[in-house]
Amino acid sequence: MFLPVYLYGHPVLRKVAEDITPDYPNLKELIANMKETMYHSDGIGLAAPQIGLSIRLLVLDADPMKEDFPECAGFQRVMINAHIEEESEEQCSEYEGCLSLPAIHEKVVRPTGIRIRYVDEDFRPHVEELSGFAARVVQHEYDHIDGKLFIDHIAPIRKQLIKGKLQNIIKGKVRTSYRVVAAPATKGR
Repeated sequence: MFLPVYLYGHPVLRKVAEDITPDYPNLKELIANMKETMYHSDGIGLAAPQIGLSIRLLVLDADPMKEDFPECAGFQRVMINAHIEEESEEQCSEYEGCLSLPAIHEKVVRPTGIRIRYVDEDFRPHVEELSGFAARVVQHEYDHIDGKLFIDHIAPIRKQLIKGKLQNIIKGKVRTSYRVVAAPATKGR
C-alpha cells in the first residue's frame, strides 16, 4: 500500500524517533508498505517519520545510483534502531533531495564514511562501515530519525534563497507524483 509522505513543516519530521521492539504492531507489513512507497515515489530511501511514525526505521535501496556510485550496487537495507557510532573526519559535498522537500536540491557536506549499528527486519544485529554515496544515503535517512533534514546542513544564505520554496511546501503548494500530507495549518500563515 502506498503511504502518504509527510512534507516539510510537519512536526513529526522534527521529533527524535524512538527505538522499537520486535513486537511492534504489523512491522513486516509496515516495512513492505514503506518499500512500496519509496519505489512508487522514486526515492532511494525512506524513514518512518516521513510517513508520520516517530520510530527508528529506515528502508534503503541505493542500487539505482550504482552507475555513478559503484558502492551503491546492491545496497538494499532495512535498518531498525539505527545509531551512528562513528563518522570519518574526511568530508565531501554532493547534491541531495528529499521526498519531504519536493523540488529542492542542495549541496550538502557530509562525512565520507560512517560506522552504524542497527538491527534488520528479523532483529538480527549488524555493525556496518559504509563509505561514499552509500554512507551519504544512510546519513540522509538517519537525519530523519534524529529530527533533522538535509537543509539543516546548508549555508544560511542558501536557506534564505530557498525560503519561498519552503513556504510553498508548508502551505501544501507543491506538485508530486505521490500522495503527501502537508503541515497542519497554524495561525499567522
